Amino acid sequence: MRPSANPPAPWVRSGLPERVADYPRPPALVACDRHVRVEALGRVLCETRMSLRVLETFHPPTFYLPPEAMALDMLEPVEGRSFCEWKGVARWFDVVAADGRRLRRAVWQYPEPTPAFRALAGWYALYPGPMDGCWLDGERVTPQPGPFYGGWITADVEGPFKGDPQHPELM
Repeated sequence: MRPSANPPAPWVRSGLPERVADYPRPPALVACDRHVRVEALGRVLCETRMSLRVLETFHPPTFYLPPEAMALDMLEPVEGRSFCEWKGVARWFDVVAADGRRLRRAVWQYPEPTPAFRALAGWYALYPGPMDGCWLDGERVTPQPGPFYGGWITADVEGPFKGDPQHPELM
């Protein structure tokens, strides 16, 4: 999936930060060619210029990363599933280092997503918080607040964000 030549979406404001309050519901799936780098447990878990962003009202973007860019030897499937009303049933992975250290249930994917999110099939998303670091075009990502969210906060997205304790109306 590549970026389209369609007119800018309503949340794009001529070089200004994207307002997550303007993101759609149901969410949009948008191709992205920005440089993504993720480090975990002392190794590069992913580096790519091809990702998919899920943009949902009041959420910073969640990045989905292609399997060919992932260090798949670091991912170990775990028991249990979760359900998203938009994307379907997700399966989860621990990130595991050669020395046995692990980040529990830090990565997920939708093996068979709903038709609207078919492009996500087999791609991986992750919580930025437990990683050594996540970067977007060299900018270190701030994790979305809250234990349930995988959004990536950068200077080009503007809140308030769901999960932020300073905005209980969004909890």
